[in-house]
Amino acid sequence: MKQINSNTLLELLQSDVREILLQCTALQNTNQALLTQQPQPGKWSVAQVLEHLNIYARYYITAIEERLHLNQSGPNQNFTPGWLGNYFTNLMKPTGDKHIKSKMKSPANAVPSAQPDAVAMLTEFINHQHHLLNLLQIARTANLDYNRVPISLTKLIKLKLGDTFRFFIAHEQRHFLQIENTLKQVEQNRLSVLSAA
Repeated sequence: MKQINSNTLLELLQSDVREILLQCTALQNTNQALLTQQPQPGKWSVAQVLEHLNIYARYYITAIEERLHLNQSGPNQNFTPGWLGNYFTNLMKPTGDKHIKSKMKSPANAVPSAQPDAVAMLTEFINHQHHLLNLLQIARTANLDYNRVPISLTKLIKLKLGDTFRFFIAHEQRHFLQIENTLKQVEQNRLSVLSAA
């Protein structure tokens, strides 16, 4: 795998999180009713997507923070992605032209409730993003290759700290593309109802 300067990687990831926070600002200014509407039966509303992301954030932010507290090695100048971490990241990350490469079913423990509170889910998510920005800053003092974080599905598989950040943020980017598409569909549905009235 191709090496990348550790600080450059962390700066890129911080930039990705700031972009997500900008999108959250737009969501804060969106009619709450739109955030709770499903675009189609069986498809998640924006509030449900946010709850799903919060489920992952509760796990990964805690796991990353614990790993950083246990950090006993200094920073490494260059980070080399692991093959599994790279695979997971590429599987999640949307393409440059804003497409999701492959659909996948969420694990049972990450499926959101039927009607989550949109405001509560968005507020929690924004708090997680600010926490994540702080962890990315702290990670400048850690070895992104040596420190490893267990994945949420099983404690037996651990990803390099750098790969954990990459995968976790790619997962958020994937679902923010889903949020964008969901809002477009919900708005289309609303306009169709209005024009039929």
